[in-house]
Amino acid sequence: MLARFSLTVIVVLTSAGLARAQAPVPGSGAGVTAWRSASAGTASSTPNTASGSGAARRSPAPSSVVTGQAPSRQRVARVTTGNGKLPSDAGQVWREYDISPYTLRVTTTNRPEQSLVDWILRETGYEAWHSEPMGILNASRRTLRVYHTPEMQGLVAGIGDRFVSREAQSRAFGLQVATVDHPSWRARAQRLLRPITVQAPGVQAWLLEKEDAAVLMAELKRRTDYREHSSPHLLVNNGQSPVISSLRERSYVRSVTMRADVWPGFEPQKAHIDEGFSLEFNPLLSVDGKTIDAVIKLNIDQVEKMIPVMVDVPTSVAPRQRTKVEVPQITHFRFHERFRWPVEQVLLIGMGMVALPVPAEGKPWVPGLPLPLPLLTSPARADLLVFVESKGQTSQTPRLSQDRQPTAKTYRGRY
Repeated sequence: MLARFSLTVIVVLTSAGLARAQAPVPGSGAGVTAWRSASAGTASSTPNTASGSGAARRSPAPSSVVTGQAPSRQRVARVTTGNGKLPSDAGQVWREYDISPYTLRVTTTNRPEQSLVDWILRETGYEAWHSEPMGILNASRRTLRVYHTPEMQGLVAGIGDRFVSREAQSRAFGLQVATVDHPSWRARAQRLLRPITVQAPGVQAWLLEKEDAAVLMAELKRRTDYREHSSPHLLVNNGQSPVISSLRERSYVRSVTMRADVWPGFEPQKAHIDEGFSLEFNPLLSVDGKTIDAVIKLNIDQVEKMIPVMVDVPTSVAPRQRTKVEVPQITHFRFHERFRWPVEQVLLIGMGMVALPVPAEGKPWVPGLPLPLPLLTSPARADLLVFVESKGQTSQTPRLSQDRQPTAKTYRGRY
């Protein structure tokens, strides 16, 4: 009975302390309540009523005032620690692959192992590692760790061999991007081109012998509408993913904000659009060195025009004041596909008449006009061509201009 009586006294004192903590703070005015922090004691869930006539009923402290640890809640999902073992119901096995022969020779990216992981996901499918049976795929600078079925381990080992084999150590690929204003070049080159299947609508691809590709390139360079958009000496090492881009930032007034503290009573809100093209190329040589697999991703963004909109921005000194905001009319082109072809041939991809990959003004509909009129202009279009060629064994690193430094990208899914 003595122990129970002592416990009761402690509870009463704590409740009294809470009541004092929730009393109005002297000098703070009527109706102001000082709440105790969570660390000062256990808050009461019952509202307190202040003594005296006309006192209002106090509501509990808002949760935003309570600081410290996050409030605990009851878990909805059932969580267990498991049995401490990896599931092996499908015969999964653990394997570790040494990928240092590839990662140590790559100096153009901080995480060369990511390219290996991306190719594994392309070949096996993203869902194979996030569904039944359970699988693990992890890569460090030197080691690739895999937990999956023996069949999946065989696929992973085959991809790893393509990265670390000696045949792929010094193999490089040439990549060239060019445009012509009119696709009439196809008529003369028809006898040189061998078409291959392409999934993207409006896009064509061909294979050429290296001698025929050199003849075609010479013919294109003699055209006055021919333009190159990448270095003719660009080399890409096997397994790497450089990005060639030519972008410029275009500013425009998106909206306005009324501000009385600035002249003329409002502030323009500016936005930016990156206009131009970005091409990503990721090649991978087969173990025997006879075929090439490559993923090509091309993005083109072109601002066709800025549509003006006049909005009212009245002020006390200028009640009829107006200003202009702009709404961009943009053309997007997206291409992402995978190709496989013999190493001794050249791959040519014709993207079709797409938005010009470099910023340019519209061209007049009526030739011979001294100045392009706003209502008689059309967005610039061109036939975009991508040449991919194996350059054989070379120790030369990719040569990119300072504004086209190679960067690594991550692909997910199966292409």
